[in-house]
Amino acid sequence: MAGNKSYTIVEYFGGDDGYRCGYCKNEKGNFSHGMWSHTMTVQDYQDLIDRGWRRSGKYVYKPIMNKTCCPQYTIRCHALKFQPSKSHKKILKKMSKFFSKGELPTGQDDEEPMESMCEEAGPREPKKVCHPEVECPAITEIQKDVVDAKPAGSETSRKDPVSVPDGRPAATETSRKDSVSVPDGRPAATAPKPGVGADPNRPPCRKAKDLRKERRLQKEQMRQQAGGVSSNVTPTPATPTPTNQPKSLEDFINESLTDNPLHCLEVRLVPVSFEDPQFTASYEQSAALYARYQMAVHGDAPSECNESEFRRFLCDSPLEAEFSPDGPEVGYGSFHQQYWLDGRIVAVGVIDILPNCVSSVYLYYHPEFASLSLGSYSALREIAFTRQLQKQSPKLCYYYLGFYIHSCPKMRYKGQYQPSDLLCPETYVWVPIEQCLPSLENSRYARFNQDPDAGDSRVLKDVGRTLVLYRRTVMPYAAYSCKRKGSSDQTEVEQYANLVGQVCAERILLYRA
Repeated sequence: MAGNKSYTIVEYFGGDDGYRCGYCKNEKGNFSHGMWSHTMTVQDYQDLIDRGWRRSGKYVYKPIMNKTCCPQYTIRCHALKFQPSKSHKKILKKMSKFFSKGELPTGQDDEEPMESMCEEAGPREPKKVCHPEVECPAITEIQKDVVDAKPAGSETSRKDPVSVPDGRPAATETSRKDSVSVPDGRPAATAPKPGVGADPNRPPCRKAKDLRKERRLQKEQMRQQAGGVSSNVTPTPATPTPTNQPKSLEDFINESLTDNPLHCLEVRLVPVSFEDPQFTASYEQSAALYARYQMAVHGDAPSECNESEFRRFLCDSPLEAEFSPDGPEVGYGSFHQQYWLDGRIVAVGVIDILPNCVSSVYLYYHPEFASLSLGSYSALREIAFTRQLQKQSPKLCYYYLGFYIHSCPKMRYKGQYQPSDLLCPETYVWVPIEQCLPSLENSRYARFNQDPDAGDSRVLKDVGRTLVLYRRTVMPYAAYSCKRKGSSDQTEVEQYANLVGQVCAERILLYRA
C-alpha cells in the first residue's frame, strides 16, 4: 500500500459531554471519544475499527461503552461462510418479482434500512475548530525527528503501492442491461386434457429456474467467445451447484435477476473522488436522492440534508486511495455503490474497502421503493461483493455492518447476518454473537471475553513512544514533552494512546499545536 510515505494525522478531542442519542432519544445520554482525521491510511482505519472506532465523514469516534445510554458493539460477518436465511431469500424473491413483472409489494417495509452508522445516533463533527493548515500536508515537507528509532510495526503493517491502468473498468458490479417488454395480459388458465402420462420419447420435464440458469450460462459462454464482458453481478459458475450442497448467495442473487426483465438493475462501484468522471457526473443526482431520503425517512429539514451536508457526511473521507499487489483490483478506500434502475439512481451504498473487510458506512434510497427492503438487499449484495474481492485478496474476508445495538430492538437486525462476531469492549477480541446475546439480555453493557484474567493485549505501555506531529516535525511524545517543558497534556495523550492501542499510537501522528 502506501508504505512509509503516507501518514495518518489526527486531532484528539477527548470524551465530550453527553449529547442526544438517536436510538433511545435520551437528550444527554450518548457519550463518546472523538478525533478529527485530516488524512488516514486504510490500514490504520482497519486497526481502529478493530478497537471499536467508527468514522462519520472525517470525524472518527468511539462510544464510551460503560457510560453511554445505548452501547454500540462493532459487528462483523464472516462473508465466506454466510448463507442467506429464509427472510433473505424472501427479499431476493420479492426483488425478482419486481424485476420481471414490476410488482411492488403493498404495505410498509418491515425491514430496518441497512444503515451501519445512523446519522442521528453518532456525532457528526467535532466541537473544536480544526486547524486547516494541517490538512493534507506534503509528505516531503514533514521531517522525521531522529531522537528515537522508527516505531514498531511501521514497515510490516503497510504494503507497497502499485500503478493502476487508467482504463480501470467503470463498474465492477453490474446486472443485466437488456430488457424486453412484458405483456400486460395473460391467457386464462384452462383445464388440462386427459392423457396417458409422460411421453417416454421426450426428455423429462425440468424446473423453470434450471432452464433459466442454463440459458444464462449459454449466453455467458457466447459473450466470452465473442470477446464481450459479462454483465452479471458475480460470474455464474461454470458448473452448477451440486444437488447435495446448499445454494450459494450468488446463486440466489443470479436467480433474482431474471431473463427478459421489465425493469433493469445495474450496480456501479464508483470511487469517492471528485477527480473521477463517473462520480462527478452522478454527483448531483446522488445528492438529490440523499436529500429526498433524509426528509422522507428521517424527517430532516431541507437545511439538514443540503448538498454541503451530503458532501461532508458521505463524500468527505479521510481514507486515501491505495493499491497493493495482493489487494483487490479496485484498490482500497471509500466508494459509492450506485444502484441504477432503468437509468436512474434509486439507492446508494457507501462503503469502505479495507485490507481485511468491506465496511458498510451508510445506505440511502428512493422512498418510493421502500417496500422492496433495499437496505437488506444492498447488504446481501455487499456480502457477495466482499466474497468477490476475497478471490483477489485472500485476507479480505469480512463484512463489517457497523455497530450492533442490542438495547435498541430496531437495530438487532444486523445479528441476522450470520455467522457474525461482536467485539469485546474490554479485550478487543472477537466473540461469536450467539455467545454474547445472553449477557446482553441481562445488561446493556457486557464484557464478552470469558477469561477474567484477559486484558487489552495492545495497550500502550510507554506513552513516550506515541508519535506526535509538532511544527511539521514527527517525533515521539518523549521528545515533544522535552521541547514543551511544563506541558500539561500528558493525561490527554495517555488517554488517546490507550484508546487507539499500541500499534496505532506508534504509527498515527497526533497533531499538537
